[in-house]
Parts: sequence; C-alpha cells; structure tokens
Amino acid sequence: MTQPALNLINVDLGVTGMTCTSCSARVERKLNKLDGVEATVNYATESAQVSYDPAKVDTEKLIKTVEGAGYGAFTMANSTDPVPESSDSSDSSETGTGQSRIDAARDAEAADLKHRVQISALLTVPVVLLSMIPALQFTNWQWAVLTMVTPIFFWGGAPFHKATWANLKHGSFTMDTLVSLGTTAAYLWSLWALFIGNAGHPGMTMEMHLLPTTSTASSMDEIYLETVAVVITFLLLGRWFETKAKGQSSEALRKLLDMGAKDAAVIRDGSEVRIPVSQLKIGDVFVTRPGEKIATDGEVIEGTSAIDESMLTGESIPVEATKGSKVTGATLNTSGRLLVKVTRTGADTTLAQMAKLVTDAQSQKAPVQRLVDKISQIFVPAVIVIAILTLIGHLIFTDAGLTPAFTAAVAVLIIACPCALGLATPTALLVGTGRGAQLGLLIKGPEILESTKKVDTIVLDKTGTVTSGTMSVTDVTAINYSSAEILAFAAAVESASEHPIAQAIARSTDHPEVTNFQNTAGQGVTGVVSGHTVRVGKPQNTLIDALLHPYQHAQTIGGTPVVVTIDGVDSGVITVRDTIKDTSAEAISGLKNLGLTPILLTGDNLGAANAVAKEVGIDHVIADVLPAEKVAKISSLQAEGKNVAMVGDGVNDAAALAQADLGLAMGAGTDVAIEASDITLMNNDLRSAVDAIRLSRKTLGTIKGNLFWAFAYNVALIPVAALGLLNPMLAGIAMAFSSVFVVSNSLRLRRFQARSN
Repeated sequence: MTQPALNLINVDLGVTGMTCTSCSARVERKLNKLDGVEATVNYATESAQVSYDPAKVDTEKLIKTVEGAGYGAFTMANSTDPVPESSDSSDSSETGTGQSRIDAARDAEAADLKHRVQISALLTVPVVLLSMIPALQFTNWQWAVLTMVTPIFFWGGAPFHKATWANLKHGSFTMDTLVSLGTTAAYLWSLWALFIGNAGHPGMTMEMHLLPTTSTASSMDEIYLETVAVVITFLLLGRWFETKAKGQSSEALRKLLDMGAKDAAVIRDGSEVRIPVSQLKIGDVFVTRPGEKIATDGEVIEGTSAIDESMLTGESIPVEATKGSKVTGATLNTSGRLLVKVTRTGADTTLAQMAKLVTDAQSQKAPVQRLVDKISQIFVPAVIVIAILTLIGHLIFTDAGLTPAFTAAVAVLIIACPCALGLATPTALLVGTGRGAQLGLLIKGPEILESTKKVDTIVLDKTGTVTSGTMSVTDVTAINYSSAEILAFAAAVESASEHPIAQAIARSTDHPEVTNFQNTAGQGVTGVVSGHTVRVGKPQNTLIDALLHPYQHAQTIGGTPVVVTIDGVDSGVITVRDTIKDTSAEAISGLKNLGLTPILLTGDNLGAANAVAKEVGIDHVIADVLPAEKVAKISSLQAEGKNVAMVGDGVNDAAALAQADLGLAMGAGTDVAIEASDITLMNNDLRSAVDAIRLSRKTLGTIKGNLFWAFAYNVALIPVAALGLLNPMLAGIAMAFSSVFVVSNSLRLRRFQARSN
C-alpha cells in the first residue's frame, strides 16, 4: 500500500555534468523509475527537486541513481521541505553551501572550456592556413598539421568524446555524438591516408578532384585534419558561451535573500541588544529607526512611521504604520522609530515565501529542447546506417575493391560532419545577443528566443515599468493664493519632513525657510513660513467644493492629495503621483503591432490602474494584486492557453517573471527581477521591450534558417556520397562552404536597428 503524500520528504539535488536538455530528461527518467519517487530535473539551474518515500529509498540511493546515469550529484538543503526540523535558521546557510557547489562546478567547467578554446584556436589557425593554401604547403607540412591537430582532437575534443560515450552507454544520441562521430571519422581517415596511403609522402600537396579516384594508390592522398580542428574549436566556443550563461536563476534566489536585514536591535531586559536576524524568535520585540530595514515580519506595538514597501510591492507610495499595523521584513522604515513584535521568522516570512515562489516558478518552466538534439536522435543513427550500407553495397555490387568502398563510406561520414549544424545556433546566438548588448538588450539564451516567437499576451507591471516609479507633483489647486504660492508654502514646511511624499513636494519648487516645525504622526506637518502658519496634510474639516473635487479626483487616479491650510483657512490641494513615462504609449502601440495583447497588472487600486491604462492605450487591467497573486494571475492566463510575456522591475515581480513564458526586466529595477528574467532592458525604456522581442524573433529566424541549410546540404549530398560520386575532399569543401554560409548569414544580425532612441 502506498504511503500517504504527507510522508514524502522533499530534497534538492545538485546535478553536475549535464550538457543539454536531453541529459536532464535522462536523469529525470532514471529518478522517476525508482519506486516512491517523483522528480523534476532543471537543466538551467542544474538541480533536481525530488519527493521520495523514506520507507522505499533514501538520498544515498537517489545520488547513486544519478551517478549511474553518468552525472554527478549531491544534496542541497531545502528550506521548503515539509519536515519540522528543517525550519531552523541553518537552512539558508546550507542552501547557500549547496548552491555554491553548483556555482563552483559551473565556474570550473567554464574555466576549463575557456582554456581548451584558447589552445585549440591557437593551433587551428596555422592548420587551416596550411591545409587550404597550397602555396604554404612546405615539405612534410602534413605531418606538422597532424602534430597540431592531434592535441585538438584528443584534448580539445575530450568534452564531446566523453559525453558521447556516456550517451551511447544509455542508447542516446545528441549533438555531442555528431561532433565526436564527424571529427573521429575525419581524423581516422587522415591517419589512414598518412600512414597507409600516399598522403604521408614528402612533397605531397592537396589537389581537388570532382569525383573520387578509383585507383588504390591515388585515392588515399587526401587528409581532412583541418575539419577536425575547425569543428572542435568552434563548438568549444559555443559550449563555453552556453556554460557562462547558465545558472542565472540561482543568482536571483541569492540576491532576493540578501535583501533582508542582517541584524536587529532586540529589547532584552529593558536595553537594546543587536543580534543576527536568524536568532530572532516569535514574540521578540525589536527597534527599527528611520533609514533601517525592518528585520522580519511583525506587528507595530509602539510608534508611527511611513514604510517604503516598494522593494516588495513595487508601489512607490509609502504605507503609514501605527500601533497594530502589520509590517514586513526587508521593507524600509523612512520616518519614525518603531517597536515591532516578531510574528514570523525563517521560512515563514514574506521574503522567504517570495524566494520559494521564484524557485518553484523556475523549476516549473519546462526547458525547450534544442532542435538539433531532437533531430540528431534520428539523424546520427541514420548516417551510421547509411555509411555501413554504402560500404557493404560497394563491396557487393561493384568490382572496385575495398578502398573505393571505404572512400565512399567515409565521404558519407565527412559530409554528415556537423560543422555547419553545430555553428548554426551558437554563431547566430553570439551575433544576435552581442548586437542586443550593444543596444542595451540582454538576452540570456536560445530557449528565450523560442519563447518570443510564441508569446501572444504581454503583462506589464505599472510602477517603474509603465510609470517612472518616482513621486512628483502633478497638480495644484489654489484659492485665495496663486498655485505657485501654495506650492512654495507647502514645500517650505515639507522640506523639514522625511516622509517620501513630503520630499516630493519639497523638490518641486524653490521655497523660503520654515520655523516652528511640528509633525503630527499620521495627520500632517505644521510650520511658520514668511509670517504665515502653514499646515500640510489630511483635511481636518469638510472641504469646500472648489477643493473637494480635486481632492477626490486625485484619489480616483491613484494620486495622493494633501490639503494646504494657511492661517487656519484651507487654501489649496496638491496632488502627488507616480508619473507615466513619455515613451510608454508608443511602446504599447509597438507591442500591439507585434501581435501581442497588453495587460496592466498592479498592486495599486483599480481607479489608479484604469487611469494609467487609459493614458497609454491598454484595454485590459488586473488591479489590487498582491505579490504572491501575480504568479497566480500569470498561471491563470497560461491555463487559458495564452503564451504570456511579463515586464517588471521589482522584487515582487521576480516570481511572476520566472513563471511567465518570457520574462523581461527593466534594467533600472532590482537585481532579483533582472536575474529572474529572460531578457533585461538596460535603458529602462519600455520601447526596448519591443526591440528585444523583434531582435529575439529575428535571431530565432536566423538560427532556423541556418539549421535548414545545414541539413539541406547534408540531405542533398549524402546520397551523392553514398553512390561514390563525391570526393571526400570535395565533401570537406562543401562542409566548409556550408559553414561559411551559416556564419555569414548570422553576421547579418549586426545590422539590426532598434526603434527606440
């Protein structure tokens, strides 16, 4: 009888050695074959989330299963495990240790690949020059080329050969198989030609023939060592680039957790004692002063202040906190001293739950398996079969002998060598992403390009994305005084306050000095300006119609209105509001032209959201949404069959960015949002979202075009080679031409022009 779900234990495993999404799929299949195990393996984060029945398996067996599949594994502490003992303060440090092991393994792999690329490239340049330019072919040049290519083949190509062997042991074929197969065929043929044929004779030069010669003496005088060098060097470059680009999701999680306060001033025996936040317990009382982060989730028991929650909610308007108010860890206390009683710690805090949302959303995002890996599952075995049938067919049906038969079989393998196939994705990706970087558009990988083609709905955060995220004065209504005078009076008094809204008013204009300043918490400020008693804050009396209408209108559009009272008479209303970016309306129009339906998603009230949406041309609005609900809203849209892109900039957007099919983060936003996204818009201009999707789609189109032509020349020439009508040297030239075409086609992406300025 199966154990109930409550008895399952969750554990995270770090998985090393995966080179493509077929590797993660293989590890996942192996784990899920174990009785009592449910596993999801994420290639991007190099980790596995496993739920297992401890009565049937243990972590040691899980690790041995992964190792049996040909990969490395180790346990990572998981702060979300439903095990009571796991909710102590040690989780975060253990999690960091496990993640550090993944990062260290990735960094070591990247450093190793970089070293192999550098050495291989230095040896490849003279090999290509000597092989392709007859005038440079000195006596015994071919042996010098063999000497330089041998370390490239065995040492530079080792990552591909090792992965091929691991894959073949499990009956799988990937791009690594193509690389290893093609380069090995070219290398072994060259050795045959050098040691048994005529290619090793002094004074040998490479001459081209349209058809393979039929005589044994002359058919073994061509070598293809430059093929080995070029294929391995270029594909090492692509693998190095891919390795450096992986693992961005772990950065998002680390930076999210780092946003919290590191210590807290706890009241112990009537005095303050500073302790690490991890040592806080429910019921403790801590002090937070202006400018300090709130240590953890709690309830205010004394004091009043304005709390800047923009780090979590994305909204720029501060929230007033008084006795009994709930406050959240990692938010910023801006103006007053507070005593806070701890209500949640560790994994139960809002910040930790948001970290969990990011992690869960990323693990649920199914990676897009590369087109080449899919096709190679059929293509590689087919090429091997064709080569074998070619050899047998020529031996049975022709009288030419072993050498021409072997020549035809090797020509099949040479023409199938994946040089152009391997260059198709990395070259277009390198050029496309390089051009994007020049334009301030950071695209994180080929899977992202696939996502841009499919998305039909784009969800936009309001604050900092469509709007500037900065509070400013947008309207002044005055009676008895001019608008300029009202603003100057208010700015003078507000200049003595630390409140964010007060500072927005103070910045708006030049103003005289204030004296006798007083602050009434939660109500307003008072002072003497140029002989007049000026009060700025909430209305104390019923407003006359001339001021009531602008006051109410400000509230309906999401602004914050304050009343200016001079010498006891209500004389003006000032509206402070987050302003819309000048380019947002143009950006929305551009997104619609790309076939996307824009939706405004915000934690702000519906009136403010509708006002912003109307101004920029958005027809669909989702308002009053908490951070955790943003992920649910994205999931709901996806459940309706929509492919969703998300644009945001705040910590509260990180999980939604990860959950979306395509995440775009504004570069001026938080590091957490940027790391959780797929594309980063560095210039903070929403029009860049349009450019990013255009460039991504164009790059994807180039990759698919490259792959088509790479396969097209294979499909066209493999039958020719099998019939014995293709000289292996010409096969090498055809392969080189296809490579040149692929690279040239990719370089066209350098001419991509952004529409934003």
